[in-house]
Amino acid sequence: MMTAQTPQFLLETQRSNWVRLRTLVILRWFAVVGQSIAIVFAYSYFELQIPIGLCATAVGVAVLGNLIAIFVYPENKRLSDREALSMLAFDVLQLGFLLFLTGGLHNPFAVLILAPVTIAATFLHLRQTVLLGLFAILLITFVAEFHIPIETNEGFILRFPSIFLFGFWLALVIGVVFLGIYAHRVITEMHNMSDALAATQLALAREQKLTDLGGVVAAAAHELGTPLATITLVSSELMNELDKGSEKYDDAVLIRDQADRCRDILRSMGQSGKDDLLLKHAPLETVVQEAAAPHVSRGKLVNFVVKSDADDRQPTILRKPEIIHGVRNLIQNAVDFSTSEVVVESRWTEDTISIRISDDGRGFPSHVIGRLGDPFLNRRRIGLRPGYEGMGLGLFIAKTLLERSGATLTFSNGGQSRKSSALAGAIVEVIWPRNEVETPFHGETKALGENQQFEL
Repeated sequence: MMTAQTPQFLLETQRSNWVRLRTLVILRWFAVVGQSIAIVFAYSYFELQIPIGLCATAVGVAVLGNLIAIFVYPENKRLSDREALSMLAFDVLQLGFLLFLTGGLHNPFAVLILAPVTIAATFLHLRQTVLLGLFAILLITFVAEFHIPIETNEGFILRFPSIFLFGFWLALVIGVVFLGIYAHRVITEMHNMSDALAATQLALAREQKLTDLGGVVAAAAHELGTPLATITLVSSELMNELDKGSEKYDDAVLIRDQADRCRDILRSMGQSGKDDLLLKHAPLETVVQEAAAPHVSRGKLVNFVVKSDADDRQPTILRKPEIIHGVRNLIQNAVDFSTSEVVVESRWTEDTISIRISDDGRGFPSHVIGRLGDPFLNRRRIGLRPGYEGMGLGLFIAKTLLERSGATLTFSNGGQSRKSSALAGAIVEVIWPRNEVETPFHGETKALGENQQFEL
């Protein structure tokens, strides 16, 4: 089972070894081809005076590095953070050497120095990305001052004006910083969302398995009821016919006691058997109380309030695992942070069905209410409620599951709400359109009538 702490562990450790060596080798081949074409074109077509031998050596070193990677390591090798950082640092160094040979920042291809840093930001941790970015900035600064100038056939040196050169250097530095931060931020949020959705799917699957298992237990209890009753009846009759104190009488007593024990075990296990066809739907209040059941005896007062803004009877809703698990998580959160009391209010109108959960705790910090429901909120970074040790994953799971059932969630504090039944702490309201969760029974059931005698 994936817990709220697992995705952070994935971010810190399992994020290594995500990139194959083959991926970086292919990208380097593209760089080698591009560099070779640019060097040949500049030397042959434009007849620029560049150290062609040293340039070819620089490109050859990149080719040699790729060949070593291909023949020494297996094709499906995954790179650790250190190995990936070494390869990308080599690419930055090789490109910096080429720029040193071909005019430094007077070479417009200097902008390609941004590529390795951006690639690093997509899969390396922040520390490695910062190290590579600083290395790239140092190289940019070095080749801006020290480089072999580019000369034409006529001896004319190609160079930018000083102010333009400074602007180009500043743009590259800003590009390294901005693209690195932007790429790292976007990829991190994608990984967070992916891990959180995986945890949500696991939670839903677990709830569905528990529901299915409960249905099997209920069916087993129903089917075994008759044979257990028969065993109890027969053993009781044997006890009446046997002498008390005899071994056979004691055996009959044992049989009856064990049959009663089996019946009690099946009855207690069957309390969670909620997947019977007749129990795929239930009144709104019943579903809410079922979701809250694990948390009503945790030392906090949980009050259930039922209100109607319509004239019809209490609606009967689907007992979806998404609804039960999502509401249960919200009630658990309220109980965790309440001082002494939680109010769970069920309400319906002609068009909507809503559940409002409030507690008498300190409420949500106002500056994070807009971000509640996002995965992996860091309490040190945004100041979640005191005593909070999670990362927002439970709230994200609840929000995702409830929205999957068609609900809309809103978060507020008691001081921001004018709803009289809500307490002064945090308030979470879940609202569904009635046609999304209501069953066609509308809470109405018909009597079965008198028993009819079978005619044989």
